[in-house]
Amino acid sequence: MTSSLKAIALACAVFSAAAAHAEEAVLNLYSARHYSTDEDLYNNFTKATGIKINRVDSDDAGIVARLKAEGSASPADVILMVDAARLYRGEKDDLFKPIRSQALEEAIPANLRSQPAADGGISWFGFSTRARIIAYSKVRMKKEDVENYEQLADPKNKGKICIRSGSHPYNLSLFGAITEHMGEAKAQEWIQGVKNNLARAPKGGDTDQIKAVAAGECDIAVTNSYYFARMLRSSNPEDVAAANKVGVVFPNQNSWGTHLNIAGGAVAKYAKHPENAVKFLEYLASAQAQNYFANGNNEWPVAKGVQTDNPALKAMTLGKPFKSETIPISAVGANMGKVQQMLDRAGFQ
Repeated sequence: MTSSLKAIALACAVFSAAAAHAEEAVLNLYSARHYSTDEDLYNNFTKATGIKINRVDSDDAGIVARLKAEGSASPADVILMVDAARLYRGEKDDLFKPIRSQALEEAIPANLRSQPAADGGISWFGFSTRARIIAYSKVRMKKEDVENYEQLADPKNKGKICIRSGSHPYNLSLFGAITEHMGEAKAQEWIQGVKNNLARAPKGGDTDQIKAVAAGECDIAVTNSYYFARMLRSSNPEDVAAANKVGVVFPNQNSWGTHLNIAGGAVAKYAKHPENAVKFLEYLASAQAQNYFANGNNEWPVAKGVQTDNPALKAMTLGKPFKSETIPISAVGANMGKVQQMLDRAGFQ
């Protein structure tokens, strides 16, 4: 080979290597998070690392269906989901790649991530939490009548409760936690009791339940905390007025604590850029990203040592920390099948 041909070959090799490196500076993200405030979260990751994020948005069910259809050809590197039950199901469907990361294992509490695999790898991590709280009418209810989840099934609250579908993942997770705390037999009785106390057939989302209490359609509602915080921070005066008619309780402060659900993430099983995927998950556990979750979508940070100054979250808790349950969130996910059977037996929509 002549010297000129060698030079051309070398140049081509250098170009190919550079091109491959450039291709690697990307991250393909499948996200069920549909919050506009997350845009800054992603943009700051790119600024800090130079890794471009290509995002596919869908709901959790859509993401799972897409991953199964794509199989090993899937371009997904990271999966973000917004519920413990869905993360647990994704793990059981073998959609995630277990990873080892000292930074993540030190930052994320053990009860807010999957159980370790045989090799110690973790399939998914929680990055933010939302409390499943009880909202009540300040005019028609006494706070002491709704201070724990058990009271939702008390006959004294017959005809007073509004709630979204029992089969919605947010409620499946709550009911899965109740099952873990009470045992299956007592949980079945409790689900039947809640169903008997409904003011109307389950419908709508969590915000609809809060508004129904404010409007007098019911006296008690079950909701994720960030929906109430959104209403408090809303630019719509009607939302703020409705929220101010409603009190909130973080249940079971004198027993096992308030149920927490999570939004979390995992590395996709067939990730083409696994190192970038781990970098991204580690970034989500950083103080900067954790504060985006808190201030952008009114979720609580999970990383150890990170505090939030979100005024709505502080107002809801009167500026004090609340007691949350400490059962493994993976155990809650494992109860989903039992819970759905209990709902069916109770005729709970």
